[in-house]
Amino acid sequence: MNRRVPLPEPLGSRPFLLSESDGLSVPRRRTAANDVRTPSRAIRVPVGVELSLLQRCRPYTDVTPGSVISHFTAARIHGFPMPVDFDWPPLLDVARPRGAAAPRRKHVRGRRLRLDEGDIVTLDGVAVTSRARTWLDLGSVFGVGDLVVIADYLVSEHNRNFGPAREAMVPLDELRAYIESKSRIPGLAMCRQALGLVRVGVDSPQESLLRLMLQRAGLPEFHPNYPICDTSGYPRIWTDLGCPEFRTCVEYEGTHHLSAEQQASDHDRDFTTSSLLWHQAKINKTDMKRGEVHVVGKVSRMLKRGGWEPKA
Repeated sequence: MNRRVPLPEPLGSRPFLLSESDGLSVPRRRTAANDVRTPSRAIRVPVGVELSLLQRCRPYTDVTPGSVISHFTAARIHGFPMPVDFDWPPLLDVARPRGAAAPRRKHVRGRRLRLDEGDIVTLDGVAVTSRARTWLDLGSVFGVGDLVVIADYLVSEHNRNFGPAREAMVPLDELRAYIESKSRIPGLAMCRQALGLVRVGVDSPQESLLRLMLQRAGLPEFHPNYPICDTSGYPRIWTDLGCPEFRTCVEYEGTHHLSAEQQASDHDRDFTTSSLLWHQAKINKTDMKRGEVHVVGKVSRMLKRGGWEPKA
């Protein structure tokens, strides 16, 4: 019985093009064996090999000159926080510059984009639209709220007196300058509108959604990652959202707050917050599901304790 000859490395551990296997003198009958898949013309993938998204994308950009991974596929590669009801499309978004034909092949949604040199980054050898450009392209798909959540994630940075510092993936000033430099691109107007609502220091999409909810309701401005200081000016507490004018803070409590250790820590935090004469509203997933009226009502009660009076 003839034993199948193993594919030469590195072809046996990643997707490859037929031009690569031809260059290594691998017979076409070998690349047509049942331990090799053909996801699209001229592309082969060894069966049973676990692939990252970037590895899946590589042969599609290799086989299409001048192409770049964009839109939803780029958003997934960059780790963007997408809307909770968002279903990732099964197709890979592959774009080429205006003037070139859009890619047309199996498993691909072909696009054409007007791209500048700074719009593209290379990740492990794969051309991908930059974080800023990917956010801009999503402006043609998502509304302002979803765009703010993603941008809050991109610009988030802080240097608190505990834990490691966080550096922005795209500093807010840089994102603003980038968007202002663009013209005649689908989604640009929506992104410009969203930029006015983006804030630095947010730690989670839930905090962004909560802040936008309070803002829509006309409540006073809440600042992400706001420090509550003692009389010496030392930050004792870093709030998720803080309104210093009315000494009111809002904490979003995710599922990690259910652990015994975290509950003990939260108890100490609550005591310190109260001792410093701040009024705290705690919001969780159940509150958010109950809706804006419920959440705004909880926060409003704390604001009123701090002296806030709703406008008639």
